[in-house]
Amino acid sequence: QVRLVESGGQLVQAGGSLRLSCAGSGLPFNIYAVGWFRQAPGKEREFVAHINWSGGSTNYADSVKGRFTISRDNAKNTVYLQMGSLKPEDTAVYSCAAIRGAGSFYAKSYEYWGRGTQVTVSS
Repeated sequence: QVRLVESGGQLVQAGGSLRLSCAGSGLPFNIYAVGWFRQAPGKEREFVAHINWSGGSTNYADSVKGRFTISRDNAKNTVYLQMGSLKPEDTAVYSCAAIRGAGSFYAKSYEYWGRGTQVTVSS
């Protein structure tokens, strides 16, 4: 059974930092690209970042570029999202997703999803 489990979300003040983790099991994690998406209340889910299978290629949404960094440790079957200079508008449920092959900006392309972790940024 494939599982993706996010962790690390919490309440943080604006300007602060958080590191989210996405732990995978039940799949050959090191051949899957992983994406992070977020959904705020009343808004559509949006792309945040993705990383290819090796970690050698990454892409970011313009809204997080320069503030967030995605990385992975395939020995631990884990992808990380380091978030810095957090803003209240970063408040959302953050979910990770896996796709075999190249990463994608589009949520519907991903095969497997975690349940998400809540990030709340207070002003």
